[in-house]
Amino acid sequence: QVQLVESGGGLVQPGGALRLSCAASGSIYSINGMGWYRQAPGKEREVVAVINSGGSANYIDSVKGRFTISRDNVRNTVYLQMNSLKPEDTAVYYCNMNIRKFWYDSSNDYWGQGTQVTVSS
Repeated sequence: QVQLVESGGGLVQPGGALRLSCAASGSIYSINGMGWYRQAPGKEREVVAVINSGGSANYIDSVKGRFTISRDNVRNTVYLQMNSLKPEDTAVYYCNMNIRKFWYDSSNDYWGQGTQVTVSS
């Protein structure tokens, strides 16, 4: 079985910073794309940032220049460094990884349990 465990959420004042981490464990042969999504109250889940196996990243416009996604392929971990946080960044943040469990398997998407990020004074 594959499990994704997130950490790093919390309460922060506007302008502050947080770093989210998401570590995958279990039967893992390879990991393709990794990403972070978020869901604010009353809104649909949206993609925030994604990074492919080669390290190329993409961001939604509202976080460009403030958030940085990175990955550690040895530790099977994806990070999201969030700087200059705004109240509109408040949401539950979820990590996602596209994982192949065995060399002969197709890959599947796995999700973390979600971590709350609240930006408020």
